[in-house]
Amino acid sequence: MQERSTSRTQVSPKKADPRRVIIMGAAGRDFHNFNMVYRDDPSIEVVAFTASQIPRIAERRYPSPLSGPYYPNGIPITDEAELERLCRDHAINQVVFAYSDVTHAHVMHAASIALTAGADFVLLGPDRTMLRAAVPVIAVCAVRTGCGKSQTTRWLSQLLKDRGLNVAVIRHPMPYGDLERQAVQRFATWQDLDEADCTIEEREEYELHLSLGNVVYAGVDYSKIVKRAQMESDILLWDGGNNDFSFIWPDLQISLVDPLRPGHETTHHPGESVLRMADILLISKTNSAPEANIQAVTKAARAVNPHAHVVRGASPIRLDHEELVRDKRVVVVEDGPTITHGGMAYGAGFVAAGQAQAAEIVNPRPFATAEIAKVYEDYPHIGAVLPAVGYYDDQLEALATTISATPADVVVSATPANLAELIRVDKPIVRAFYEYTDVSKPGLSDLVEEFLKERKLV
Repeated sequence: MQERSTSRTQVSPKKADPRRVIIMGAAGRDFHNFNMVYRDDPSIEVVAFTASQIPRIAERRYPSPLSGPYYPNGIPITDEAELERLCRDHAINQVVFAYSDVTHAHVMHAASIALTAGADFVLLGPDRTMLRAAVPVIAVCAVRTGCGKSQTTRWLSQLLKDRGLNVAVIRHPMPYGDLERQAVQRFATWQDLDEADCTIEEREEYELHLSLGNVVYAGVDYSKIVKRAQMESDILLWDGGNNDFSFIWPDLQISLVDPLRPGHETTHHPGESVLRMADILLISKTNSAPEANIQAVTKAARAVNPHAHVVRGASPIRLDHEELVRDKRVVVVEDGPTITHGGMAYGAGFVAAGQAQAAEIVNPRPFATAEIAKVYEDYPHIGAVLPAVGYYDDQLEALATTISATPADVVVSATPANLAELIRVDKPIVRAFYEYTDVSKPGLSDLVEEFLKERKLV
């Protein structure tokens, strides 16, 4: 039998046989749960994190400066495929599931592996993992990745600033680089993004906020992040990731439901919890969905959470140079997470190209490099579009090579990041932008105004 993990060194009296824990994650919620619940507990030994969803996170370590005094060597991050072996080799007592936008069945398959190995299987809830802020918090969450949180959050930030409020946006973590260096990140300028070596996935979330003049916080240690952000803000705006719930106790929670994916309201973790927690349920993308779908998701959402206000919103799409698309052959690049683990076959770029009367949307799949072909293999539901993957330089190069090899006249890019600044291709790049507008009356703006008055913020 292999020796037990030696990642932990005793620096203070503790139980002779600490409970051994593995945290299953995807470089986000897992680190936060560790910081909040396990880092300073001398009765616990976190043997490893396991990694999923994000490429090349495994085989790294959660660094010792972030791990605390009980972990002078840090904590290894291992591929999730190693879970069963780790449980048995290290006599694990508890497996903590800590990532999002997976089916309920997926969660229980992971639980079955843990239980078979003799371990407890745990989901940590809001009481143990949510931070308290000294200023009011509005959280924007969703039942699935790709529901439209980003444009809704940007719209909200402008509404709040128009009311004279200082707003800080706190983004769900995206720590794909040097974790120690990324412990607390504050983005206010384009130079901040460059200095942080932000990936295309990070830029997708930050760039349009910066274009509105918003300050964005993100990172790894959210206790420190919240303390810093609230010092310069009247209100915090939580910009959720995937379908996770907030890291901060919200005074107002807005949860988005997607009528383009009816039936997903209660199928994914922790999206169903997000639905049940909502103060306001926002039926998004009503400009793109059939009325039957809108009615179906509204009925399903009301059945699960009858106490929430239900409003409708639209996500209009525009191209910055529509004339370059009309009657042309187009290759479409979509927001990465939306069409990978978000489960969408296509996104806003595909819709925008159709609306602009492109002659043909060319399927890039036959021209994909090995790197991009692996993404198609991992996510076979993806349609005739390219996912904007770019966690690493070689992935950006693979994306550029695939675009250049695809026999199209123009690129329609629906990633919120400015693709033309990141790659060089032999085709003009037309950007697709999607925004938020109220549809119902009362709408989201009315309910937020009411909240601000109740809190005496206006």
